[in-house]
Formats: sequence, C-alpha cells, structure tokens
Amino acid sequence: MPMKRLQIVNRTRLLRQPLSVRLCDTFSCRFLGLMGRHSIAEDDGLLFVWPREGRLDTAIHMLFMRFPIAVVWLDGARRVVDARLLKPWVGFGVPRSPARYVLELHPARLAEFQIGDEVTW
Repeated sequence: MPMKRLQIVNRTRLLRQPLSVRLCDTFSCRFLGLMGRHSIAEDDGLLFVWPREGRLDTAIHMLFMRFPIAVVWLDGARRVVDARLLKPWVGFGVPRSPARYVLELHPARLAEFQIGDEVTW
C-alpha cells in the first residue's frame, strides 16, 4: 500500500521549493524511517506522527543511516521546538522540548525551519 503524501507549509517563513513528505504513522514505518536508503531528494521527506508529545518517544537514532538528515521536531500545536542536522552512525537526536511530530528531510532544508515557526500540512 503506498504511503500518503502531505504538502508541508511553513506559515512563518517561505520555503524555497515545495516540500512533499510521506506520512509515517505506523510502528513499522517509525522504526525503519529512512534506514536502508542511499539518499533523500531535496523535495522529499518523512513526517513521523506519535500518539502523544514527549522527548524520548520522538528521539531519532542514526544507526544504519548512510547520509546526514535535517530533523525538525514539532509540538502538538505544530510549532517547531527543535531542528538540527544529524550525521550517519552518530548516536541519537533528542528534542529540547516535548514533540509530537518529527520531520526527516534533506540537510539543505534545515535552514528553512527555526524554533517557533508554525508548520502545517
């Protein structure tokens, strides 16, 4: 079954190009994420949805990853609570504040999201 795609909009600042992500709201999708892929396109990504806000639940590991990714954590109100670049095979990323949604994107997209930004889809 194909994954549902969503158009991401940063309501605080303009994105330089459209961003369409795949919805990742099942256990298996959240577990695998981008593992096993060789790269990610600049206009692609994943949106992880968690049942509730938290810090540890929304932590991202980089084990078995082959490329760096931009990770953007959003709270239940879809406000950015953290955003950073994570490198392959280098540990975990835990958001500074509780999050409910996590975007995994091409590293070039990181500058388009800052703490406090309002994001929708």
